Amino acid sequence: MLCAGASFAQKKSKAPDAATIAARAEQAKTIPEQFRAPHPADKMEQRYFDIDVKRAIGISSEDMLPRSREFKRIDSTYYVGWMIEGVYKYDHAEDLLGFKNAAIPLERALHLIEHDYAKALATRTSDIMVLYPIRQFGPDYTMIGYYLLQCYLNTDQPDKAYTLLRQSLRWKFQFQYSLDAYNYLAWIVHRNRFYTSSKYSFLKNSIDENEKLANRYLDSGMANIIKNEAVNEPIAKYFPNYEVNEKMAVYHYKNILFSYSFNIDSAMYYFNLMKAGGRLPHNNYANFRSVVGDFKTAEEEYRTASMMDPADKRLQEWAYYSTILDIYKAKPKSGAVMARNMIKAAGSTPGYGWYNIALARCMLYDGQISEADRYVDKAAGFKELHIGTTLGQSHYDFSIQLLKLISKEQSWQMDRFEHSNWWYNPTVLLSMARKLSEKYLQQFLIINQFSQNPERDRVIYKLFSTESTVSWDEVWYLIHDFSNKYFVNIFRKAAETDNRPLIRKYFALFTARLEMQQGKYTTAKSTFDKLLRNPEIDADYEKLFIARIYQAEAECAAELKNEAAQNDWLYRMYQEYPQLVPFTGMQMNMRLHLSGAIDPEVEKRLRTCNIHWVTSTATPAPDAYITFTRNGTKKDISYYVLDSKGNYIVEKQAFAWQKADEAGTNLAYRLFNIGGKEPEEE
Repeated sequence: MLCAGASFAQKKSKAPDAATIAARAEQAKTIPEQFRAPHPADKMEQRYFDIDVKRAIGISSEDMLPRSREFKRIDSTYYVGWMIEGVYKYDHAEDLLGFKNAAIPLERALHLIEHDYAKALATRTSDIMVLYPIRQFGPDYTMIGYYLLQCYLNTDQPDKAYTLLRQSLRWKFQFQYSLDAYNYLAWIVHRNRFYTSSKYSFLKNSIDENEKLANRYLDSGMANIIKNEAVNEPIAKYFPNYEVNEKMAVYHYKNILFSYSFNIDSAMYYFNLMKAGGRLPHNNYANFRSVVGDFKTAEEEYRTASMMDPADKRLQEWAYYSTILDIYKAKPKSGAVMARNMIKAAGSTPGYGWYNIALARCMLYDGQISEADRYVDKAAGFKELHIGTTLGQSHYDFSIQLLKLISKEQSWQMDRFEHSNWWYNPTVLLSMARKLSEKYLQQFLIINQFSQNPERDRVIYKLFSTESTVSWDEVWYLIHDFSNKYFVNIFRKAAETDNRPLIRKYFALFTARLEMQQGKYTTAKSTFDKLLRNPEIDADYEKLFIARIYQAEAECAAELKNEAAQNDWLYRMYQEYPQLVPFTGMQMNMRLHLSGAIDPEVEKRLRTCNIHWVTSTATPAPDAYITFTRNGTKKDISYYVLDSKGNYIVEKQAFAWQKADEAGTNLAYRLFNIGGKEPEEE
């Protein structure tokens, strides 16, 4: 994530008196002759009194645009008016056109300040008396450069951004102010690491080479800071903590690069340096802790990041990734609440599309497939701007296409769940055949796109990456129908050698599930049993992981003809993550308790769903309590589900209904906590 830039607008404070204004004007006039712009004296005096003095008083954000017009009317060759206009337009930009419009006055401002004050910009001095009269030009130049850089990056013009940064380096500023050029060069290379020099001339020809180049830029930035120490030491007291702040910026980008490359020790080293300096980037650190499997700390850091949210117009990564942690915790409804709130807050500004992807994912894991389709379609139809993040359009498109694939597979499973007699129902069989065909077409689309992605081995197959925008479980839907031998080799090796001990178990799970597809059920079961004995499983934050092991155990038991074990494992899965069960294709045992004005048609439709209704208390099964009520034309069904110990799996709730067929199907899903009420916002 890019460091926040300086904001030009200031809150309007109490206006200075006439003596202060006069003093400031006199200070402006003390610029030595060699640094003055090549303009007549009367024009320069007009700049001082009619522009610089008014600017020194302070400009509120709402006055920036009229002030910029006034300053340009006074002197259109002075950079200040153009700078203020560009910053104002940047702050109010919400789309591609807005940022392109902001770039125009900023480009003009940069040209004018370079033309008029080149000698001042190029001055390096240890004498405060030399630096003081020209003190505004370095900060102004780097502020213009920062905002223009963001405009280029936000409009996908990295080549222009690179040229701008190279241009700024020629001035050899002794302080970085708002534009630490070497850091941003590293950022641009890292953000475009999967391209080559054939697309952007400033890149190398592989991801590894580009990452090395980015690191070299950071090393150059640190060397530049050290080089400047000799010049700045005599005047350092006038710029408190400047050196620390500049080094912290280098550390910030170092930990981004090391986290991406899974260089865990080095990333942690730089995170600790930033933490010791009070500059820990909580969002990035949360991503890092999630990548190494420390989900509890990740959630805490995302929460801290949310309280420091600048509320600017960009994706708030803490919100997007927090919804994935909610899915890991078997709380997709909580994730949905957060995503809805972010969508409401973002409106149609950058981030809106990502939040719709997050909401679609939560709907999928809550079993609400049609709702998931609705939100993923919204994301697909939105032109997202990827601002201040390394997540780009390829990540965005891949996330959408993968969710669509999962939706199609789940939709196929819905036909099996809603019709226990699906195998001899021609209408259902026809529907399933159509959906299966759609799934294969979607797989073909993704694989064709994915085969061109040079990052697939380190971002997708690696499981848990700072650059991944999908959950580990979604990756299974991508790979489970393809080349088992290839993926078994990948995941088995990672399970043994990955340098993240808490993540190895996920690779082991994938390996064993793929072995099941090779018919090695006994071998796979041995792995699952071992995984369940792993003391490092976090029972609160790895419920999805536990549920998938239970599912795999049940599937093994079914293949090994052990019905009792299958029933037990499926019941455990239901206790852990009930929304997943209807999409396993296995029949869940459940005891039914009906009361009230029972509607026979609703009951009939409920009983035709793929649930095994039992009466024996010896069979591991939850108890479903359903009450029908009727008040005139109003018909309600209330329900809840308890486990064998009397704990609520599905809380007490109710819904109104009109059509018996729809009510029976809806009720079947709700007994697995699919749909229903969402929790109150915390």
